[in-house]
Amino acid sequence: MDDFATRSYGTSVQDDRPLFGETSARDRIINIVVGFLTSLLLLVTIISAFVFPQLPPKPLNIFFAVCIVLSCTSIAVLICWYRQGDLEPKFRNLIYYNLFCILLLCICANLYFHGVGK
Repeated sequence: MDDFATRSYGTSVQDDRPLFGETSARDRIINIVVGFLTSLLLLVTIISAFVFPQLPPKPLNIFFAVCIVLSCTSIAVLICWYRQGDLEPKFRNLIYYNLFCILLLCICANLYFHGVGK
C-alpha cells in the first residue's frame, strides 16, 4: 500500500489531498456525538434485553436486540467504507438516516422491554 505523499491520482503532479476534501471540525463533532448517542443507546438496549423484566430473559427480547445489532452491522460497514473514501459524501446523509432509524428502534425496544404502555 503506497503512502499518501506518493499518490498522483493519475496526473503527473503529486497530490496529497484527501479524495473528498477535509472534514470540518463541525462535521467531526456531529459524527462523534451521533456515534456516541447511538452506541450508548444500543448498549442500554442490549443490557435491557437480557436483564428486564426479570431473569431469565425472554426470548423475544433477545431476538429484538439481535435484530437491532444485525442492522447495526450494515451501518458499521457503510461507515468504514465512508471513512476509507470508498463512498461519496452524499452517502453521509444515508448513514445519518440509518442511525436515526436505529435510535428509534432502540427507543421502541426499551419501551417494550420495560413494559411502558401496558
